[in-house]
Amino acid sequence: MFRSFNLSCFHSLKPCPRYLQKSDKLSVHDQLRIPPHTSTCASRSFRSTSDDFCVPNNIKELKERLFAGDRRSLAQSITLLESKNPDRRREGQYILSEAMNYLAERETRTGTYTFRVGLSGPPGAGKSTFIEALGTRLIGLVPWVSELPEQARKGPYGKRSSNEPVSIPTEKHRVAVLAVDPSSVTTGGSLLADKTRMYELSRHENAYVRPSPSGGNLGGVARSTNEAVLICEAAGFDVVLVETVGVGQSEIAVAEMVDLFILLIPPAGGDELQGIKRGIVEYADIVVVNKADGDLIAPARRIAAEYSNALKYQRMRRPNWRPQVMLASSYTGAGIVEFWNRVLEFKEMQLASKDLQSVRKKQMKVWMWNYIKEGIWDHFRMHPVVRHQLSSIERKVEAGELAPGPAAELLINIFIQGS
Repeated sequence: MFRSFNLSCFHSLKPCPRYLQKSDKLSVHDQLRIPPHTSTCASRSFRSTSDDFCVPNNIKELKERLFAGDRRSLAQSITLLESKNPDRRREGQYILSEAMNYLAERETRTGTYTFRVGLSGPPGAGKSTFIEALGTRLIGLVPWVSELPEQARKGPYGKRSSNEPVSIPTEKHRVAVLAVDPSSVTTGGSLLADKTRMYELSRHENAYVRPSPSGGNLGGVARSTNEAVLICEAAGFDVVLVETVGVGQSEIAVAEMVDLFILLIPPAGGDELQGIKRGIVEYADIVVVNKADGDLIAPARRIAAEYSNALKYQRMRRPNWRPQVMLASSYTGAGIVEFWNRVLEFKEMQLASKDLQSVRKKQMKVWMWNYIKEGIWDHFRMHPVVRHQLSSIERKVEAGELAPGPAAELLINIFIQGS
């Protein structure tokens, strides 16, 4: 029944001449005007009943180069997804659909999963520098540093004695970084300066750094960020780091697209427990007090102790993981290896309990509803009847003739009746 319902949605579509057979008998996939290997449900998002969309050969070639791990093709694919042009956007959605099929087949065949890590924190916490320090070690460009200053060893950072050995990771990774930069509320532009702080990482062949403007989104998470994560994974990057703006409670949106959420805080930012809204702290799986070096080691230990005590009374977001508090220094490299070992511990625990797969399924549903909300808002703003009535209703609201609530209900009714 479900399959019949899906196919009935496409009965009004005209077949694309490219897929017509000499006998004029079309397969189910030909009737939908998509290549036979493309998933019907996944492809529905980039097709409309108003036009015939044939996948250009250059887009198919772009897809193949993407799956081969070409970084330039990765950048081009993400650009298509970020485009405001409907045709380019459809091409990007085709690549995304193929990428999802490719990832599902690869996970089934190999049983391996990529790992998605979100990082957030207030401005000045050193997020980009921390990613540079971590990423260069993950790709094998910089050796891991395991020795901590004696003063740092005493704190909650490593939780080990000076004689206790630390495990040094040996596996090298391909690392993708999606850095979302704040957009100006006046010009809409972004500095996109995060990449300049990742100089060595961004130049390496086993790394990819993509700065993107937030586009005014409150969480600092661009609409295409979630899609870009999947594209990076299809290109062979097994660790994807998402760095976000870190300016408010809406920042928790990034927690709905990653497997592990990291909160970075500076050691001397004033009233630390009030400096960041509680919402983002509640979503953190690991809290890292960064810049724990030199004269800041003692303040960093104090802040870490305060957060550790506060998190003890917080309800656990995950049934088998209590949030951890650690110290790290992007400058000296101290604490980076301990941090990554903790990340690997979390990943192994999630895979063993099957929580990783179940959480990702829930996240996909959350983002479906996010897209629905954004799509309805876009249609509402561009609706011709709404646009025709909007100016006069706004003037009445400004003049005090109409309250905002009734004005909103009036516009919504206009939108519903005009649709």
